[in-house]
Amino acid sequence: MQTVLIDTDIAIDYLRGVQDVKNLILPLWDSNTAYLSILSVYELYAGIKDNERGDTENFIKACIIEPVTVEIAKKAGELYRKFRGQGITLTALDCLINATAIIRGHRIATRNKDHYPNKEILLTRFQVKGA
Repeated sequence: MQTVLIDTDIAIDYLRGVQDVKNLILPLWDSNTAYLSILSVYELYAGIKDNERGDTENFIKACIIEPVTVEIAKKAGELYRKFRGQGITLTALDCLINATAIIRGHRIATRNKDHYPNKEILLTRFQVKGA
């Protein structure tokens, strides 16, 4: 079964109750195929409000957390350099999340498709309507 790396924007949509995103994530949790980059954990905590802490922690605990390894960091650097050579400047976090998906064989669930120029890595089976 295809594993899915949940980008931060999708995690936020889930926490805000977007039904299309819930329809995506709940089956991933049921099949143990929902992954979250440790960098998305950082991003979630960077924007957390006090009243969101419990739901956010439960969301994180329900996912399998992907760490950043040396292999992932090297791949992210390669991706940054490759896309910069094409005139596309990406953030370090997006390159690291992208590299995580490539190295670990995940698809990325995101609305921020411009953050991931290699479109074959993106999960395309859903559209978020309520976000």
